[in-house]
Amino acid sequence: MAETILMPKLGLTMTEGTVDIWYKKEGDPVKKGEALCEISSEKLSQDVEAETDGVLLKILVPVGKEVPCKDPIGFVGQPGEALPSSVAEPEKVEQKTEEVATASVSPTKVTEVTEKTGRVFISPLAKKIAEEKGIDYTEIVGTGGNGRITRKDVEAYKAPAKEIAMTQQVPTGEGLTGMRKAIAKNMMNSIHSSAQLSLHRKIDVTELIVFRKELKAKLGDSVSSSVFSLNIFLVKALAQALREVPLMNAHYDGQTYMKNEEINIGIAVALDEGLIVPVIKGAEKRSLSNLAKEFGRVTTAAKDGSLSGDDLSGGTFSMTNLGSEGIEYFTPILNAPEVGILGVGALSSRLVLGEDSELLEKKELPLSLTFDHQVVDGAPAAQFMKHLANYLEHPYLLMV
Repeated sequence: MAETILMPKLGLTMTEGTVDIWYKKEGDPVKKGEALCEISSEKLSQDVEAETDGVLLKILVPVGKEVPCKDPIGFVGQPGEALPSSVAEPEKVEQKTEEVATASVSPTKVTEVTEKTGRVFISPLAKKIAEEKGIDYTEIVGTGGNGRITRKDVEAYKAPAKEIAMTQQVPTGEGLTGMRKAIAKNMMNSIHSSAQLSLHRKIDVTELIVFRKELKAKLGDSVSSSVFSLNIFLVKALAQALREVPLMNAHYDGQTYMKNEEINIGIAVALDEGLIVPVIKGAEKRSLSNLAKEFGRVTTAAKDGSLSGDDLSGGTFSMTNLGSEGIEYFTPILNAPEVGILGVGALSSRLVLGEDSELLEKKELPLSLTFDHQVVDGAPAAQFMKHLANYLEHPYLLMV
């Protein structure tokens, strides 16, 4: 029986994906584990591999088309094998230059059918039509693979009227493409579907800084230096505080509220294309050294584009750190359907008078907690911050 190729679900919030490249054309032989096509979501791109030997019997979804997750995009089977009777004949796609549905060569050769002008990707035919109609194609948002402008995009384009006021409301994501468009959509959905409130608190981490130095001196080269990163202690303290206040370790989608048993902490990583949030699973069960190893793995994979769908799914609480940019306090937006996210600011120093009137230096860390006020009130959110502060101010508690 023919094997169905499905649009994969690469993360908890992914609902649809786009076919960017077909490496094979119909009738080409394939081997198990061989890449058939490349698909992309708002967060990352990934190859879809064949699960069996055979030939590519049918391509259902052409390059540039977006379909829901788990929808069939093609079939692999034995030569001449019949397709399931329930498969509808896909829409006929005009075989113009810009609508290349397959590519039996490498991804770099696929891009040879497009022309790159600055940051604009447009097919030769689409460019010709745009020039004939006097259209500035740099203003057109492409719907093809990798944001490529196609003939249909040019024909559907309507130049904005000059007299339209600049204050006119623009639909969410208009003028954006790919990952940035999806981020815009997700952010607006988060804002409109939750009652977001932020609490700010500065925590004395003087003892934590001393504790880090003592650990480093005692352990030396026996453990990775990443263990002593402030981020690792923050993740550990977060996991402990979430265990104390499980109300914060939850999901709410506007209808269903669900407390999560496992504590999976998402770490915001900034990329040129936008923000991505890989997840550290089971953070409450991990030692500091194990947290450091997993933190390094997922953040490195996020930056080099090798994250798996599993790395991006299942988050129950998120953390974002802008301390390196010198930011003190800010109001992070919830990573829906999570009900809490912690913003970390820049570490600062303050001189205070000790008991004997001597000057002491205090190290302070500003934290911003955003939570969904629909399901979490201010008092328990403040209690959560109190628990978090206790672990950071008494770092030996993180070892037990």
